[in-house]
This record gives sequence, structure tokens and C-alpha cells, in this order.
Amino acid sequence: MPDGNAAALPAWDLRDLYPAPDSAELAADLNRAEQRAKAFNASAAGKLAGMTGTALAGAILEYQGVEEILGRVMSYAQLLFAGDGTDPALGKFYQSMTERVTAISAHLLFFTLELNRLDEAVLEAKFAAPGLAHFRPWLRDLRVFRAHQLDDTLEKLLHEKEVTGRSAWSRLFDETIAGLKVAIGPEELTVSAALNRLSDTDRSVREAAGHAIGATFAANTRLFALITNTLAKDKEIIDTWRHYPSPASYRNRSNMVEDTVVEALVTAVTADFPRLSHRYYALKAKWLGLEKLQHWDRNAPLPGDADRQIGWAEASSCVLGAYAAFSPELASVGRAFFDKPWIDAEPRPGKSGGAFAHPTVPSVHPYLLLNYHGKTRDVMTLAHELGHGVHQVLAADQGYLMSGTPLTLAETASVFGEMLTFRALLDGETDPGRRRIMLASKVEDMLNTVVRQIAFYNFEKRLHDERRSGEVMADRIGEIWRQVQTESLGPAFEFDAEYNVFWAYVPHFVHSPFYVYAYAFGDCLVNALYAVFQSGHSGFQAKYLAMLKAGGTKRHKELLAPFGLDASDPGFWRKGLDVIAGFIDELERLPT
Repeated sequence: MPDGNAAALPAWDLRDLYPAPDSAELAADLNRAEQRAKAFNASAAGKLAGMTGTALAGAILEYQGVEEILGRVMSYAQLLFAGDGTDPALGKFYQSMTERVTAISAHLLFFTLELNRLDEAVLEAKFAAPGLAHFRPWLRDLRVFRAHQLDDTLEKLLHEKEVTGRSAWSRLFDETIAGLKVAIGPEELTVSAALNRLSDTDRSVREAAGHAIGATFAANTRLFALITNTLAKDKEIIDTWRHYPSPASYRNRSNMVEDTVVEALVTAVTADFPRLSHRYYALKAKWLGLEKLQHWDRNAPLPGDADRQIGWAEASSCVLGAYAAFSPELASVGRAFFDKPWIDAEPRPGKSGGAFAHPTVPSVHPYLLLNYHGKTRDVMTLAHELGHGVHQVLAADQGYLMSGTPLTLAETASVFGEMLTFRALLDGETDPGRRRIMLASKVEDMLNTVVRQIAFYNFEKRLHDERRSGEVMADRIGEIWRQVQTESLGPAFEFDAEYNVFWAYVPHFVHSPFYVYAYAFGDCLVNALYAVFQSGHSGFQAKYLAMLKAGGTKRHKELLAPFGLDASDPGFWRKGLDVIAGFIDELERLPT
């Protein structure tokens, strides 16, 4: 955004967590957590089987209390680091907190390991105590990993070495991305700012940005390939020891979703590439007057789309208005993010790229990070992240251990918030040309969420499978990347070798392997859910809010049942994909 608008963008105030990195409050919390963790270990280790249900419930409450303190500390460190990953002092603080928290939590590690060793009959008998029955969902989800648990000594070793293993490589990736400068003519831009230029109306600007980004990542591809290979090998070692059947199995269990359901989603989307992305991008090439699209044309605005600058106040009003039209309660929760300093929206050097909603801990509140450039897509991103934030607030009453949702369900409120905002804008548009542009923009967002993320998943799957036979060279990683992009985006595109390095900036591959399908899961789920809402389903809003308030206490089958939906039904995914295809059908019918 222009500098005049940037000054008006909100910045978060992290003092609701701690006053400062060197504050007495933070030091006191760490000392208190350490004392409680040691005392808890001394009083409970080796004794869970003999506890009454009431006593075990008390132990879980104490465990939750200590974990929440540690979660608060790490939330603060993570958010400070996200605000400026190039500041050495913040990097040091983040690493120091990671090491201290890891050391403290080592005293708690016995608890979940010992809980998983309890015999089913012994544990079931304890559920007669109401206090313990409250934690049944958490224990249910914990015991999903029972078959993959290692010896306590090995678990402790892996836990303590995390700070010099995966966490250290992730930090290297973050600091490298944050510190990169992309040279475009006389300018030196951050990666986030350079990527934003791939949506410029001027094709020459997009092309220059595409070449510059490619050159920047090509110059650093050996480092990114090393990070990728190391983390993939690390994952293979852990997966082998834990007896996970495939590289994605751990993620699926964490998401509390069956392998077969995920494969049904991936199969359905992959089979629909021609009906969705191939068909749409053929239309886009025609609209742009191009025989072939280049990679820098993927997010190009359509002719006639001025994509005017949208100020922060207008964006906020638009999103909150859409939320309020659906549910005043939902909007009321969302308004707090704007009335209080819970959002950081200004793009700046060193700041984490993209956007996220950090739940922190239930006793505080979430924070939202955006890089707001004033484009229509940024408004949709605001609607998306606000959905996450509202979801996290509504689920907070479930407590630290049960407020979080699996990734597959965590995207529900965010994608639904996007859909509410888009529908509000579309319903108010009467100009056919503008309506076509809005529909096309929404289709592109949905393709980015569904097709692109499943292509990412296929890339990860092929890369991790190939890594099991030895290190995968940077050139080969690029070949796999270009192959899946060609398959997913279709014949309208002409990819050259320059595009082979664009895998390197995707943070999900580093921070959370196989996370990406959760976006497609959430988008298709919301499409199906929104269709139920449009059908006039009785009491939909109340059921929807109840679903969000449930947090992580219910699985997808139980959450969707009130709406007559079932993700294990093979036809379920088709319903979601039909919504995208229907928008493309409408685009084909509209005059150009």
C-alpha cells in the first residue's frame, strides 16, 4: 500500500502476553512452571495406574496448567520473532525460550507416555469420575499415537534434541527467507513484497518480479535443498522408528482423520484437475489474449480489473458486515480484533510473510498477522484469518488441552468467513463485467486453496518417497515441482526451468510436512457446508457456532452430522468440487 495508508494499518501489542522479553513477569512464569513441572513429576510419575478417576483428573488439570504457562511463553517468543526475523536479539530470545521451555517440558513428558501405557479397561473404569470424563476427548486423541510410542528414554532424547534438530533447521529457513532481498531494477524488495508484484496489472512488472524471484531462489537453492533433504531424512528416521506406514500418516493421525479419507480427497481433486484448473486457466489465457500463460501470469488481474486500493477501514467494515449479516454473535467476537491491538497488518522488512492467526493460550486471546497491501485478495485474507481468530476465541472455553482443532477442521471457520465476505460482495454487484471479475477472482482463490494445495501435497509425497532412496539434488527437486505444477495447472501454462526453484519459499514444507491438504479439506468441507446453509437448513447458525465452540472435543464425523454431511462418503468431496465447477460454468456463460 502507499505509505500514507501504511501508517494507518494496525500493529499488535503483545503486552497482553508479557511486558517485554526481559520482564519480571516472564521470568517468574518460567520459574513457576519449572517448579510445578518438577513437583508434578515427583508426585505423579509411575503412579497413574493406581490413581482414582478423580485423582487422575486433578493430575490432568495440573499438567494443563503448566503446559499453558509454557504455551504462553512460546507464543510470545514466536510472535516477536514473526514480527522481525532479522533482529538478532529476537532470534536469540526465541532460541533461548525454545531451549528453556523444552528443558522444563521434559519433566512433563512422562505423563502422556504413561497415560498411553494404561490398559483400556483400567482407563475406562476411571471414567466413572465426572472430572475425568470431561477429558475423554483429549485422552481419546492422545491414544491415537499409542501404537507409535517409543521407550520413555528414547522419547525424552527426541524431545530434548528437538531444539538442535527440526526446530533449528526451521529457524534457519525462517531467518534466511526474512533476510533475502529480491533485486528488481534499482529496488531491493523482501520476498513478500516481490511475490505481491506477481499480482500486478502490468505484465512487464509481473515478469520482472518472476525473473527476479527465480534468480534470488536459484542463488540460494543449495541451502534450501539442504534444509529440505535434512528435514525429510529426519522425518523418515522418526517415522521408521514409530512404524508409520507412510510419510503422511503422522499428519493424518494428528488431524484425527483416516488415511482413506485423505486419499479419497486427494484422488477426487487430482481427477478433477481438467474440470477445474485446466478449464479455468484456458479461459484466463483467452481473456488475457495470450496463447500460453507463464508462471507470472497465474495471479494476473483480469483485463478491466483495476483492483483499486482498499483502505484498512473499508476492508474491516466489509468483513465485519459480512460476518454480522450471517450472525451478530460471530461479528461481535470478530469486532474485538479491530477494537483492540490484536492485529499486525503492515508489510515491513524482516516480518514473516503471508498471514496467520496465532491462538496463543485460552487465558489471553489470539493475534492475527497479515501483510496488507490493499488488494481485494488482502481483504479475503483478512476475512480468512479473522475466521481463525473467532474460532479460537469461541473454542477457548474448552481449555488449553481441548480448545485446539485438527488442521482439517481448523480451516472451517476461516474458509467460511471468506465465503461469507465474497458472497456479500458478489450479491451486491450488478455490473456484469465486475461480477465476472469477482467470480474469476474467487475461482482463483479456490483453485489456490484446493488444486494448488493438493499439488503441493503430491509434490511432498513424491519428494519424501524419493528421499528414502537417497539425497534428492536441487535440480531433481525442481523437476518434481515442475511436474506436479504442469499436471495441476494444465496445458494453458508454459513452464520453463526458471520456475523449478519456486518450491523453495513454501514454509509449510519446512514447518509442517503434509499440512497442505488441510486447506483443500477445509475448502471442500465449507463448500458443502455453505450449500447446506443456502438450502435454508433449520437452525444452521446455532449449529455452526456450536461446532466452533466444540474446539477439539469432536471428530469430523460427529461435527458434520447435524448438517447431514459425512466426509467419509466418497460423494462428499464431489459436492465441494461441484461448487468450484459451478462458478467456472457461470464464467463460461458470462459475456466477455
